[in-house]
Amino acid sequence: MKGIRIFLADGFEETEALATLDVLRRGKIDARTVSTKEEGTLVTGSHGIPVVADMSFSEFLSGLKEEGTGPNDIMVFPGGMPGTRNLAANGELMDIMKRHRASGGTVAAICAAPGLVVSQLDDLEGIRFTCFDGFEDYLTGKGAEYVKAPAVADGGIITGRGAGCAIDFGLKILECLNGPDAATAVRKGLML
Repeated sequence: MKGIRIFLADGFEETEALATLDVLRRGKIDARTVSTKEEGTLVTGSHGIPVVADMSFSEFLSGLKEEGTGPNDIMVFPGGMPGTRNLAANGELMDIMKRHRASGGTVAAICAAPGLVVSQLDDLEGIRFTCFDGFEDYLTGKGAEYVKAPAVADGGIITGRGAGCAIDFGLKILECLNGPDAATAVRKGLML
């Protein structure tokens, strides 16, 4: 998979998805949202807010190219309930994530998504991560190290703690893509 894709399943946490998308686009990153619905792009967040994704899941699949995947190609998974469970239950998406990571791509997840989605990866031994309180056991059980911080990047995995940390999460992704100066410029523009 090439590019930056934010996957939206019904019940996603709106702040985590949209604040991340906003930060990345402010940083001049071509990030796009993907509905996990086979057809259609309208996805409803966990607080009833309808969002039109940039593409449907079938459109994403039709443009899927995994050759040459690198660390700047990022699959982003917001949290929220039942959105995170819906992401984790999508076997095809989870298989794509595993192949993406195995090909050198980066996986980013926030809130419950590190616990329910990222934990489906096998190579987590020694990886530092953060997540919403109560979801850490999914990864620590695989040898990852929990850090109570707004956002953490380690070994091709970027994680965020929760909705209140969504901007930090977006800035961490931007920093990993374009360096600390790019993140600092967006941070200043947001008056943080």
